[in-house]
Amino acid sequence: MNIQKEIEKLKKEKNAVILAHNYQLPEIQDIADFVGDSLNLSIKAKDTKAQIIIFCGVYFMAETAKILSPQKKVLIPVKEAGCSLADNITVQQINRLKKKHPNAKVLCYVNTPAKIKAKSNVVCTSANAIEVTEKVLKDEEVIFIPDKYLGLYTMRKTNKKFILHSGYCPVHVSIRKEDIKRQKRLHPKAKILAHPECLPEVIDLADKVLSTEGMCRYAKKTKSQEMIIATEIGILHRLRKENPKKKFYPASKTAVCPFMKVIRLKDVLDSLKYERYPVEVPLSVRLGAYRAIQEMLKVS
Repeated sequence: MNIQKEIEKLKKEKNAVILAHNYQLPEIQDIADFVGDSLNLSIKAKDTKAQIIIFCGVYFMAETAKILSPQKKVLIPVKEAGCSLADNITVQQINRLKKKHPNAKVLCYVNTPAKIKAKSNVVCTSANAIEVTEKVLKDEEVIFIPDKYLGLYTMRKTNKKFILHSGYCPVHVSIRKEDIKRQKRLHPKAKILAHPECLPEVIDLADKVLSTEGMCRYAKKTKSQEMIIATEIGILHRLRKENPKKKFYPASKTAVCPFMKVIRLKDVLDSLKYERYPVEVPLSVRLGAYRAIQEMLKVS
């Protein structure tokens, strides 16, 4: 029995569901029940009857799945799969920001550990940061954590002044305007799709600024046959798979997240077989994080 068939067999026996983030390796995406962004995957898993969730992504994503499905066993195939953006903010830093700005509300990007979400007033995603700002925090002073470039983009679109943390995604900031211009010279008819974690100089060149799910939806609907994709290159597999007649070009071939590439098929198999590595979120943290997520879901 090959490894894919063994995974399928165990998945049925154990009533498990496999989730894969858009940046995962192609072979991981291909054996997943759902492929998508972190929050949508967690919501989909919650709505299934599966008792085990195998989350192929990074650790904060698996925590979010556990927050939304506390009664289910959530496993991450490689426990060292971290995120430099998510780990950029600490509880101590939030406390200092709150002390300095006592009247401010904390708007927290979903790309953060559970303990950070629990200290926040409301969570947002890259897709709904603007909507959450306008509908939930329209009259509030806002501390935005941790991604300063998503914060800058949201500020620009809402005309709101944020107190920004200094975090950023190294993969997205590695994409430069020179990369975009080079690809545009090579593919002059291609539309440029950029993730809002990118630098302002890249966003200014984009035809559309979209989350990963937004990119996938746009690619299906648009009449454009060519697109330059300014985000982590893992998403190209899904885009090409779902749109075989269209062409997709990476803005930069070096836009690779090492944490998103650590999970292999053998890790997924072992996670199913031995039920490792379980993700736990303490009750007090889970309740605080759940409240902040629910504040977002009320409006988005």
